Amino acid sequence: MKDCRIGLGGGCYCAVETSTTAAVKSRSAVLLLAHGSPDTAEEIPAFLQSITRSRSLAPQVIEEVTHRYSLIGFSPLVCWTRLQAARLSKMLNLPVYIGMRNWKPYIGDTVKQIAAEDRDHVVAICLAPQNSRTSVGLYRAAVVGESKLPFSLDFVESWYDNSLLARAFAERFSEGWSVACREAGRKVPVIFTAHSVPERTISDGDPYQNQSHHTAELVAAQAGLAASDWTFAFQSQGMSGGAWIGPTVEATILTLKERGHGGVFIQPIGFLCDHVEVLYDIDVAFKGFAEKQGMNLWRAASLNDSATLTAALADVARARIAAKV
Repeated sequence: MKDCRIGLGGGCYCAVETSTTAAVKSRSAVLLLAHGSPDTAEEIPAFLQSITRSRSLAPQVIEEVTHRYSLIGFSPLVCWTRLQAARLSKMLNLPVYIGMRNWKPYIGDTVKQIAAEDRDHVVAICLAPQNSRTSVGLYRAAVVGESKLPFSLDFVESWYDNSLLARAFAERFSEGWSVACREAGRKVPVIFTAHSVPERTISDGDPYQNQSHHTAELVAAQAGLAASDWTFAFQSQGMSGGAWIGPTVEATILTLKERGHGGVFIQPIGFLCDHVEVLYDIDVAFKGFAEKQGMNLWRAASLNDSATLTAALADVARARIAAKV
């Protein structure tokens, strides 16, 4: 099994066995769902139109997003999703499909493929462990569509409290934090992060904020952190449309600077793999902001090809398949 590779031209090369070719007796399958990401900066306008469902966007928004993608060169989200799907398929000995809400392979097209291959039961898992109607809710709607599904669907609403997921994050955290503390010559404060959502979402009873904090607590416990070692911030607030939940990462960095810290360590717990919210928002924007404040910034490596992440996904899928039996 080989990992995904990013070529010199920005292309994605996943030298893995396709998940639907695994020898399987069962007619059950797993469907991994993600946001999606364009392959090149030139595809950004079409990608944004997919996100907004063809609503018009200000030219400056399109220009800014295109600029961010051009700085990171390529977003490997689909690559890592394909790799995890292939590894999960081997672990479960079941077909594992992937579907993207906002880019290829689109969820609707994958649902048609599953139907054509005559699967009778599908466990759908969002690669966003915390449940929000602005993410998981939209994935569910994309799977269900407007007509009756030709298979039974077990849609996993959330898996934010899975112990193997917490372990996967803690493994990456421990590797990176020890390096940061050694380089800093002291204990570096930790900022756990997840993607922000509009405040109106949370005011309507959405569980996302509480679930995000709970995941952070589980990872901190696995890593042996004291309560005074870490804090929480929401990142990647939207460019338009009302207030979004915080505190922001920038405000949190300033607070830690005022407390006398010379650096911060960021541990995302709402993202499973590298993509623009990690490679640009953290590695470019937050790092640049910290440097302007005279501070260093480190982050944990994303889960990407983590074998423990594969085990966590398998744990979630097996529990649902066993429940059906």
